[in-house]
Amino acid sequence: MNFGNTNPGAERGRTLDASIDAARAALLGYRRDDGHWVFELEADCTIPAEYVLLRHYLGEPVDAVLEGKIAVYLRRTQGAHGGWPLVHDGEFDISATVKAYFALKMIGDSIDAPHMARAREAILSRGGAIHVNVFTRFLLSMFGILTWRSVPVLPVEIMLLPMWAPFHLNKISYWARATIVPLMVLAAVKPRAVNKLDIGLDELFLQDPQSIGMPAKAPHQSWGLFTLFGSIDAVLRVIEPLIPKKLRNYAIGRAVAWVEERLNGEDGLGAIYPPMANTVMMYKVLGYGEDHPPRAITRRGIELLLVIHDDEAYCQPCVSPIWDTALTCHALLESGGADAVGPMRGGLDWLVPKQVLDLRGDWAVKAPNVRPGGWAFQYNNAHYPDLDDTAVVVMALDRARRDQPSAAYDNAIARGREWIEGMQSDDGGWAAFDVNNTEYYLNNIPFSDHGAMLDPPTEDVTARCVSMLAQLGETPETSPALARGVAYLRKTQLAEGSWYGRWGMNYIYGTWSVLCALNAAGVDHQDPAMRKAVDWLASVQNADGGWGEDAVSYRLDYRGYESASSTASQTAWALLALMAAGEVDHPAVVRGVEYLKTTQTEKGVWDEQRYTATGFPRVFYLRYHGYSKFFPLWAMARYRNLRATNSKVVGVGM
Repeated sequence: MNFGNTNPGAERGRTLDASIDAARAALLGYRRDDGHWVFELEADCTIPAEYVLLRHYLGEPVDAVLEGKIAVYLRRTQGAHGGWPLVHDGEFDISATVKAYFALKMIGDSIDAPHMARAREAILSRGGAIHVNVFTRFLLSMFGILTWRSVPVLPVEIMLLPMWAPFHLNKISYWARATIVPLMVLAAVKPRAVNKLDIGLDELFLQDPQSIGMPAKAPHQSWGLFTLFGSIDAVLRVIEPLIPKKLRNYAIGRAVAWVEERLNGEDGLGAIYPPMANTVMMYKVLGYGEDHPPRAITRRGIELLLVIHDDEAYCQPCVSPIWDTALTCHALLESGGADAVGPMRGGLDWLVPKQVLDLRGDWAVKAPNVRPGGWAFQYNNAHYPDLDDTAVVVMALDRARRDQPSAAYDNAIARGREWIEGMQSDDGGWAAFDVNNTEYYLNNIPFSDHGAMLDPPTEDVTARCVSMLAQLGETPETSPALARGVAYLRKTQLAEGSWYGRWGMNYIYGTWSVLCALNAAGVDHQDPAMRKAVDWLASVQNADGGWGEDAVSYRLDYRGYESASSTASQTAWALLALMAAGEVDHPAVVRGVEYLKTTQTEKGVWDEQRYTATGFPRVFYLRYHGYSKFFPLWAMARYRNLRATNSKVVGVGM
């Protein structure tokens, strides 16, 4: 790799101890008053753009100050290609660009302004806004720019289908079902946005937008299945107007009841922006006023997702307090220090009561005999706890109780472990939120042009669950679940030695996750799988000593890792991976630690503009602002700790 130092001359002259102390002090400074941590969670321009458009859809009073700050954010994130990318300095994305352009036009930017002209030229030069994705088409249909003929039929009567039907809500992922249910109500009623300013987008099309029909096949979809489902869609389009009104109203009622059962107060349906926005629009189209409690509370929850700075603002897709707090506690556990013990323990004590023990969420449909015991990602999302968070929390609690026994921690760990063991899929892997969510044919329905309808097992989540079981004392000989998990990880290693990373970018993240798991499970460091992974990680180290990976690595025509400039978080993952494989003295590790030391800022943290996490591959990426604060501290502290021991073996799951 030929990437140079991203921060030349940044050497602070710190020793390793001083770097660790500075990073720990900075991390402790972000602690909230009640003991937890939560950092900004930034996606691309689509969420802030959709937030602006939601306000105009609802006909709310214009908040000129807030809109002005969002406009600053949108203009700043415009790419050199004239459009908007899905990641920092990424490639042009048609849907993101159309939404950002629409929002800026709604805010009041002239279409003749240079940045708007560049965006429009970029859109038209690529065939125009006809090429936006299905979700964007639904939005444009509600504003009357496109017609409802441009989107797939989503009959709300889906709510009445039995589980044996080819399509059922419990056969798709949690995020898909939470988004679709209120959207089906919108599709049934076919509302029109208030749009007081009467803003349109005709200038972004090369044809009459009212003439546009269904979207084309997405690259991941097979022609045969797409054609079949397209034919079904055509039949439904004929049948839908004939559905008896009484049946439709009953189905709408079922949809509303489904939503209301899963509302989380101000955390909202699914605790993620798209379902929350769809819920608010659903209540409006059904005639519920602004003061109707579910609508009003959800609407307030959307405001809580805003990040407002002095000069600009954006809307987060969700918040990540459980994840941030658990990972921060791991970093503090690793770094030690008298000043960290109390805050670390306070963070864990904040986490314990967040465990979901009394509600059986949607996951229980396919795991009816499993007791709840997981943690969610957000403050409140009891119907949708996730396995990744649960495993990470359990491992942090377990590390802490080794120094200070706690009956509360013991009970929480036991229930978390029980839930994770019960959520193992048939192939030996674990998914993020569901079990056996593997109806892959559903990614070929016209609605699924994003290819993210499912939540199948993945290498990174499986690794985290294996790590947890191993850290709690299980071995492949004593635990069938652990043995099957290790077998899953062995069979998913790629030819060059890496593993895919579903929730972090990408092969660096997956390889870090799996090497930690294999080490915890007792796999010998000289095992061929470990050796191949170590060699691969060393081979992709950048010239500056760090590691980086681009989102392009998620391309459908698999080509493996795609190099990028180094980041602190990806460098930390690579270091933690190599050390888990017994390579604390490897020259790549020494150089990687030096990279972290020399790129640390005076404030003790790292500047990281690149996106290193993944919502949906190829569709939606994330920038966790906390990743560059706790992962580098964790890696440097582990390096120091292992160098001070004789065995130099990582004795925990992460």
